[in-house]
Amino acid sequence: MSRWRAVAPGRVNLIGEHTDYNGLPVLPIAIDRAIRIEFRVTGDAAVRLHSPVERFAPFAFRMRRPIEAADRGDWSNYVRAAARGLLEHGIDLRRGIEGTVSGDVPVAAGLSSSSALVVASALALLKANGVGVEDGTGGGAGGGAGRAPDEDPADKRPPAKTVSRLELAALMARAERFAGLRGGGMDQAACLHGVEGHALRIEFEPLRVTPVAVPEGWRWVVASSLERAEKSAGARDAYNERARQCREALRGVGSGYRDLVAEPGLDGVLRRARGVLAPALFRRFRHVVTEGRRVALAEEAMLNGELGRFGELMVQSHASLRDDYEVSTAGLDEIVEIALEAGAAGARLTGAGFGGCAVALCEERAAATVMEALATRFYAPRLGGPPGRDAMFAAKASGGAGVTAAPPPPSPPLSAVPALPSPSTAPAPAARSRGTGNRPATDPTRDWF
Repeated sequence: MSRWRAVAPGRVNLIGEHTDYNGLPVLPIAIDRAIRIEFRVTGDAAVRLHSPVERFAPFAFRMRRPIEAADRGDWSNYVRAAARGLLEHGIDLRRGIEGTVSGDVPVAAGLSSSSALVVASALALLKANGVGVEDGTGGGAGGGAGRAPDEDPADKRPPAKTVSRLELAALMARAERFAGLRGGGMDQAACLHGVEGHALRIEFEPLRVTPVAVPEGWRWVVASSLERAEKSAGARDAYNERARQCREALRGVGSGYRDLVAEPGLDGVLRRARGVLAPALFRRFRHVVTEGRRVALAEEAMLNGELGRFGELMVQSHASLRDDYEVSTAGLDEIVEIALEAGAAGARLTGAGFGGCAVALCEERAAATVMEALATRFYAPRLGGPPGRDAMFAAKASGGAGVTAAPPPPSPPLSAVPALPSPSTAPAPAARSRGTGNRPATDPTRDWF
């Protein structure tokens, strides 16, 4: 019986935070860490998945409308969201999947592990039901998995339907709101459209993705604040409140964010807004419009190879997120400060904030120095030793999500999967660490690269 592997990468947003749900561009990279679902196709319309990580309880549900949510924070809700989104789009899910979920995207770190799970689930269900995914730009994600054709070469039957990657990204962005988060569409688009060695300018309304080559010698260091950014649980209300405030501010100003950012100078825009908005709404508004302008300037700096200029814009972005959007934390601020003092060209929080990770831009020769400084000054006092691979690592721009044939041996037995229709509840998931490869034990950076 054929087995398949759906692979979907996480992402690091380089600049353009909290702008996607306001219709403004972002500039992320898909990264070389991914969520993987190894599965076989079943004859019934049900999903049965488990994880080798004990804290992720096995679950099962039938794909009958309406698909009910599990408890708030349950990891199965992201898989349920994918199935629900496909059904509501009119895709007939008559066949199901059973298998194993694994991966190495740190969870609740602002690196989009949840969206990667949603996308991987959707690709697995589309594969199971003979629905093709139209090709787009990008290579494979995670260990050279590649973006293979989504149909079995031995199966000559035409797919029942096809969806484009852009269509699927928009569909999964809407579907993920099933988990309770009123987010934008950056994460799903980055996951599906990643290109090795490239950042992605992602625009909205309509959704468009343009690869932007990352200059040679630019390195991205990702460092965890050790504070979980649990958007499906604790931080969800604060995140949704920011989105509501942005909409309210826009009503007060009386124009669209895209038009405002396109004005020749922002000083006049900000003066008008200050005159009609309450202080908190004005701060949210100021972040959105200035961040929208920074994205365009950062793309220009990347195209011109201006590492220093790109870094300056990252520092400005972090200050705005800290002071105007109020989503940073003391830990994230400290990481940014240490990275800059150690020689990073720029650093900022990445993701929604409220914990999670920061990303630093370094020249290749400075990356190890920055990581050593973070290990000594930030992690050692907190952990009593060096950080593991989920706490700090060098990220590479990777390719997008896809489905390939799974290599033997098959996944472990599924005897622990509960009987339908009762879903299990579990605490929020935590990713598994990868091995450290073949680097010598004396290499101080062996856990980071």
